[in-house]
Parts: sequence; C-alpha cells; structure tokens
Amino acid sequence: MIFYFSGTGNTKWAAQQLSTLTNEPLVSIAEAVKAESYDYSLKTAERLGFCFPVHGWQPPRIVRQFVDRLNIGDTTSHYCYALCTCGDSIGMAMDMIEAELRNRGIRLASAVSLVMPESYVCLPFMYTDTPERERAKLQQAEADLDAFATKVIERKEGYRQLKEGAAPWLMSHVIGAYFNGRMITDRKFRVDPDRCVGCGLCEKMCPTGDVRLDGQSHPEWQHSGACTCCLACYHHCPHHAIDYGRYTPRRGQYYYGHGKKT
Repeated sequence: MIFYFSGTGNTKWAAQQLSTLTNEPLVSIAEAVKAESYDYSLKTAERLGFCFPVHGWQPPRIVRQFVDRLNIGDTTSHYCYALCTCGDSIGMAMDMIEAELRNRGIRLASAVSLVMPESYVCLPFMYTDTPERERAKLQQAEADLDAFATKVIERKEGYRQLKEGAAPWLMSHVIGAYFNGRMITDRKFRVDPDRCVGCGLCEKMCPTGDVRLDGQSHPEWQHSGACTCCLACYHHCPHHAIDYGRYTPRRGQYYYGHGKKT
C-alpha cells in the first residue's frame, strides 16, 4: 500500500509509477484525511510506502498528522520505504518523517528524494524552472525513480539517496520551522475577477478542499487551516487569475504533465 500526498502532481506521478511497478494500491492522504480514514489492513508481505512533497524543508503538516493517526496493526512484518519530491533540496525532511513513523512503530528501510520541477513561487527569489531545466529534472527523476523502484521490489535495506543540501538542520529546524509555522496560510490568495471565468478548476484541483466557489463562481479560500500552500489552485488556473501575495503576478505556472496534449 502506498500513501501519498500531492499538490501539483510531481509526487502523484512518482507514487503512481511505484504502484504500477509493485502492483500495490494507492491511497490519497488528502482524501483519507477528508474522510477521517486512518485504519488500514495490509496483506501478508505487502510493502508500505509513503510519498510526499517537501514544503519548506519539512514534510507537509497534513502528512505528519496523517502518520500520527495512522493505524495499520502489525508493522513489523512489512517492508517500509519513503519517497519525497523537492525543487532543490530536502534538508532533514526525511529524518523528520522517519521519526514520525518510528513513533507509530514503523521502521523505515529505504528512502529517496527526487529533484523535480519547481512549483513554489511565493517568495521574491522563487520562480518556476526554465523549460530546459524542467526537462532535465524530469529526465533525471525518471532515472532515479527507476533505480529506487528496483530497490523497493528487492526490499533493499538501508538504501538512502537523499539530497539534503547545505546546512540541513538549519534549513529544516530553523528556517523551515518558521516557514511552516508562519507562512503556510491561505489568507494571501486572491482572484482577479476580470480574468476568472468561473471554470471551477481551482476547486477541483485543491487536494484539501480549501477552495470553494462563491455565488459568482469565483474561488474563495476557507481559512480553515486545511491549506498546505501547495499552489495547485494557482498553477492549474488556465487564465492565471489567481495570485498569492505580492510576488506571483505574471510568474510561471507548473503542474506535472502541463505540456502534454490532452
């Protein structure tokens, strides 16, 4: 069984690939949380996977809360692995999720981080990648995922391929703590009513259900604490009608597969 959380699709792609290669089912953490579904049973010898994006050098709050409430019964006989995606580096995000799993009696056997196209654009120095950089990241991510999938299928112990970056403790426990404690909020989202056509795609793509359409079919954010600032609403808007704070107007948009014909 593979539990995953994804906003702009990078992690969902990775989880789907692992599901196909291992022939094991996917469970959306966002959907499970909305349904308050935390009890699961694993088949004999079934692997246990966790896939998540890194937000501010930490696992997203929704992932940590899910793990804290997760009940899967016996955990000692199941091979457990984790995969995280990031735009650059992960700091100590994997160590943090490993500690959360350990508290639930789950031993993490192997882990990998995949560097994938950047989607966070809410700070003055943050932009989406150039098309060339995006293609290079995706190509490398595919190779890294194939290598990791082989280890998972073989139930390899102690495999770690993690891009922690410089000063990982500082990034996760100081800068990341501030970022996740103070900057994860939906109160800076706004919609341009002249650009918005009321298509509802923002509501559909929000993984946590934080976006609802008002009487004019414009998005409203619920300020309920559910938002993870994954920016799915911003990146999927076909008319670039959604902005966040001061820095996103006219910046790039990205979600996995955005360049493919449908």
